[in-house]
Amino acid sequence: MALSDRDSSSKPVGGGQFNTTHWSVVLSAGQMDSSVAAGALEQLCRTYWYPLYAYVRRQGRDPHEAQDLTQEFFARLLAAKSLQLVDRSKGKFRSFLLASLNHFLAKEWNRAHRQKRGGGRVILSLDDDTAEQRYLREPADPMTADKLFERRWALTLLEGALSRLRQEFLDAGKESLFEELKFFISGGRTEEGYAGVTLRLNLTEGAVKVAVHRLRKRYGEILRAEIAQTVSSPEEVEEEIRYLFQILGK
Repeated sequence: MALSDRDSSSKPVGGGQFNTTHWSVVLSAGQMDSSVAAGALEQLCRTYWYPLYAYVRRQGRDPHEAQDLTQEFFARLLAAKSLQLVDRSKGKFRSFLLASLNHFLAKEWNRAHRQKRGGGRVILSLDDDTAEQRYLREPADPMTADKLFERRWALTLLEGALSRLRQEFLDAGKESLFEELKFFISGGRTEEGYAGVTLRLNLTEGAVKVAVHRLRKRYGEILRAEIAQTVSSPEEVEEEIRYLFQILGK
């Protein structure tokens, strides 16, 4: 679910760029009725709804109930007055979203008055079937709902960064180069190492190493831009990166 305005955040995070990130826009709205902040919040929810769905499922809800709960939660969160409830002390969107969901599940959900698919209010168009297929591929170990949420959150960020990087190569007409080099992003190696890549790309090993270095650098820039959209200050970006990679065991 790419955002139409994400190109502005594809540059390395800096003081001038950070003020345009989505979560900081929501936080800066404060008590104001801001359509811009509301739109930013909706875009964030569109990107990160699946970790919440997985969280609800891991708590023992069946697929249909998890779909209903997730949809209704977003319906209420994106209601006109919801921005007034944003607490600036919850600096990360991840923390705010999970705290809001837990409050909703504990205090606000009235099953006796529930209607199918979020009371008939489809605020976000979520691919429910795909969500359940994704959930069924989750690890079978007894991972807690909180740990699963954080893991899926981290993977969503990484997948989003990789998708944007791939699109940049596609736009530049370098799809084959990306497909050959993407396996090196995390520092890993294909079984054949650089040898097969140099032959297929008709490049020297030195040129391939330079291309890999640039690819990793650009991926890091995009990942930081992705994370910057979910935290409230530039200082939190590196902290969030370390935490998310810790979750993934990298």
